[in-house]
Amino acid sequence: MTDTIEITAPIEQEGTKAVVRNWVKQIGDHVREGDALVELETDKVTQEIAAPCDGILSEIAMSDGDDAVPGAILGRMSIETMNGVAAQAAEAPLQIQPASPATASAAAYYSPAVRKAAEEYGIDPASLKGSGRDGRITRADMDHALEAGKTHPLAPVSQQAATELPSPSASADGRSRHVPHSAMRLSIARHMAQSLAAAPQVTAIFEADFTAIIRHRESHKDRMKAEGVNLSYTAYFVAASVSAMKLVPEVNSRWHDDSLEIFEDVNIGVGIALGDKGLVAPVIRRAQDLSLETIAARLQDLTNRARSNALKGEELKGGTFTISNHGVSGSLVASPIIINQPQSAILGIGKLEKRVAVREIDGADTIQIRPLAYVSLTIDHRSLDGHQTNAWLTEFVRVLQNWPQ
Repeated sequence: MTDTIEITAPIEQEGTKAVVRNWVKQIGDHVREGDALVELETDKVTQEIAAPCDGILSEIAMSDGDDAVPGAILGRMSIETMNGVAAQAAEAPLQIQPASPATASAAAYYSPAVRKAAEEYGIDPASLKGSGRDGRITRADMDHALEAGKTHPLAPVSQQAATELPSPSASADGRSRHVPHSAMRLSIARHMAQSLAAAPQVTAIFEADFTAIIRHRESHKDRMKAEGVNLSYTAYFVAASVSAMKLVPEVNSRWHDDSLEIFEDVNIGVGIALGDKGLVAPVIRRAQDLSLETIAARLQDLTNRARSNALKGEELKGGTFTISNHGVSGSLVASPIIINQPQSAILGIGKLEKRVAVREIDGADTIQIRPLAYVSLTIDHRSLDGHQTNAWLTEFVRVLQNWPQ
C-alpha cells in the first residue's frame, strides 16, 4: 500500500501572490527529503519548495505560470516502499524528453520548464548563470534573460524575425518588442498603484552635509573590514532614522480608519535593487536596540543574500519604515518615492556629491566645498502633517551632521 502526501504552497508568503515558476522534479522522479521540487516566485523572492520526505513525485497539480495561493496543493508524493510501486519506479531508468535543437545537449539536466522557455525564447540556457541551487538554471533565469534581450545565435530565425516586427501600435517606420512581465514586476506595479490610490502622499526635501559621517567612516572602516564588515553609509541612515523616530514617533506608524497605530519597535526595510528583476526591502528588526556596527553587519548580510536570491520570506515582513537609497544609481532627487503600504513614510537618499555651500565661520560667511545630498521624507498625509515631517527630517539631518568622532 502506498501513502500519499500533499505538496502545498506556504501558508505565509511575502507578496500578494505566488506563481509556479519551475518544476525541478517530474512525475516518477525519485526524491530525497529536502530535495527541491518546485520553485514559486512572488514579487519579493523565488522560493524553492522541498520534498518533505523520501519518495516519488506522483502528481503535478499546478503548471508553470499558475497562481499558487497560500495552502494550494501544488502536487503529491508517494511515500517510498521498497516492495511496492515506488521502489519499482526508483529502479526504472530515467527517461529524458526530447529538447529543442538549441538545448539538446543539456536535456539531461535542464528542467522541462527551462527547455520549454529555451524553445520559445531562442535562448541557450548554457549561456546563462543559474540562480538556483548549485547554480541550476531556473525558469526565472530564462525569463530574466529574455527581458535583458540576451538572445543566442542558435535562436530560430522565425522567432528572431517575430521580435523585430513592428508593434500594431507602433509607427510605420518604428520597431518594438514585447517583454513579458515577471511575477515580481507585476506585483510591484500593483503595489505601487494601490499605494497611490490608498494614501495622499506628500514629499519634503532637505539637504544633508555628510562631512561628519565621512570622517567617522574613514576612521573606522578598516577596523570593521578586518572583522569582515563593510561600514556603509546606509548604516548611518538607519541609525539616524532611529534617533529621529524618538523625536517624532508618529512617523513609525500605520493608518487605520479609527486610529493611528504607532509601533514601539523600529523595523526598517532597506530597498535593494536587483537589476532588471525589480527590488526587495529586507527588514532590520528592532533597529532601536542595535549599534552602528551591528546594523552594518546585518545590512551586509541581507544585501548579499538578496542579490543571490537567498532571502527568507520572513525577512521581508514586518517593516514599519523604509529607506530608499536611490542616489546610488545617480539620481539627486526622486519625488515622490512611493510609500511601502501600509507604512506611513519612506525616506529617500539622493546622490552624494561635492557642492558649493555657504558656511558661517567666526561670524563671517565663507564659501566651501562640502559633500552634500538631498534627503526626502514622503508621508501618508492621513497619518502625518507637514510640521511632523519637517521635525523628523530636521532631527535626521542634525544627527548625521553632528555624528561624534
